[in-house]
Amino acid sequence: MSPADRVLEAPEITSDALERAGEADALARGWLIPAIIGSALLMQTLEATVMSNALPTIARALHEDPLRLNMTMTMFLLASAVCLPVSGWMADKLGAKRVFMTSMVLFAVSSAGCGFAQNLPELIVGRMFQGVAASMMAPVGRLVLLRTTPKSELVGAMSVLTMPALVGPVIGPILGGTIVTFFNWRWIFYINLPVALVGVALVRAFVPNVKEQEVSPLDWAGIALTGVGLASLIFGFENLGRDFLPPGEVAGLFALAAVCFGLYWRHARGNPHAIIDLSIFRVQTFQAGVVGGGFFRIAMGATPFLLAMLLQIGFGMSAFRAGLMTFISAAGALVMKTTAPPILRRFGFKRVLIANAVICGATFIAYAFFRPTTPHWLIMAVLAGGGFFRSLQFTSLNGLAYAEIDQDRMSRASTTSSMAQQLVQSVGIGLAAMLIHFIGQWQGARTLTWHAVAPAFAAIGAITFVSILWYARLPADAGAELHGRPRRRV
Repeated sequence: MSPADRVLEAPEITSDALERAGEADALARGWLIPAIIGSALLMQTLEATVMSNALPTIARALHEDPLRLNMTMTMFLLASAVCLPVSGWMADKLGAKRVFMTSMVLFAVSSAGCGFAQNLPELIVGRMFQGVAASMMAPVGRLVLLRTTPKSELVGAMSVLTMPALVGPVIGPILGGTIVTFFNWRWIFYINLPVALVGVALVRAFVPNVKEQEVSPLDWAGIALTGVGLASLIFGFENLGRDFLPPGEVAGLFALAAVCFGLYWRHARGNPHAIIDLSIFRVQTFQAGVVGGGFFRIAMGATPFLLAMLLQIGFGMSAFRAGLMTFISAAGALVMKTTAPPILRRFGFKRVLIANAVICGATFIAYAFFRPTTPHWLIMAVLAGGGFFRSLQFTSLNGLAYAEIDQDRMSRASTTSSMAQQLVQSVGIGLAAMLIHFIGQWQGARTLTWHAVAPAFAAIGAITFVSILWYARLPADAGAELHGRPRRRV
């Protein structure tokens, strides 16, 4: 029961009491609930950053090629993307709070399974179960926030939501580097257990159970088509230019993905119960945030993997030393979270997204100029600047995507956005591994060196600029409702 509800049940109601209750509700919406949900998401972000930094060490322990370890990341994202369409329906059917807590428990149990893995296939299976849990955790947590927060408070609440989650990238590289350098790599998975325990307790105590009264029937045909299509697309990117599958089979995967997506498009047209509502993409702000922002997120997905390969294998740093170098990027992102709302209020979403896309693309390209002789302070300064501006872009895209979405479509919008993010991040990791492979072959190298890794940053940085095509078409006052101002009608 909210503070306002308790006041309304009191024998005497005063205006001061109502005002205090309203302030308490606003405080819960603005800080308490977003912070608790964000703290639960800490488990997921911590795992992602720790895993990226630990890949070279795990590869040596399992006697595998480091490039093959990217499968542990892409399969996590694949499982998450395939299961995401069901998460919104489950939240509406069973209640978001129950689904959210269940996902945290499943993530912790699958993390323990990863820690017990004795070979790469077992580790991949554990990561896939982690992905299933993550598919419910992030979108359902965001859905709770979207349905309990007025749009005028959404940007601030989103910033609070992501602040605890950003603690993972800040401490993840150092924590992961410390574990794999001085202890056993399996502890990077075991640390999720206490985080899950605390998270479940906080969610149970404070987070409301958002639930729809009327739930549409589950779209099994849509789930099958999107699942097979996504799996084929990601496997295709994973094996493009590699020696694991013949070229004909890789082409077949892309063809199967195209067929499945085409069939789903026909299936979803005019279907009110389609698992993914394609009509949401007609909303310009949602399209800019998800489709345009996807080109930015490709680089976001590729960067942790590329940095681990560059610093540890290319430059010969230990995991601990590399973690000390890269944590500064997340620290810069955390600083930006406090300044993003006033920047967006001052300049507006359109101008911020366009200008910041140029800055983010330039910082990705700047990583291509890192050399073994580059001073460490300079590398850290560039990484900090990149993290600072990428955080602003990430916050802007997350807020803009829901600016014009009605409450009754929030569930599907959240699910669709999360699925798209997982897809493009997995494509980014697969693309990064493919670029390193092709560049190494072109250079005639027999082993992985920094000469093959550094140019890949330039390629993914250039991809970021494509997103400007979507931002430039936005009206000047796009997203004004998020700051409590009505949009100008033309």
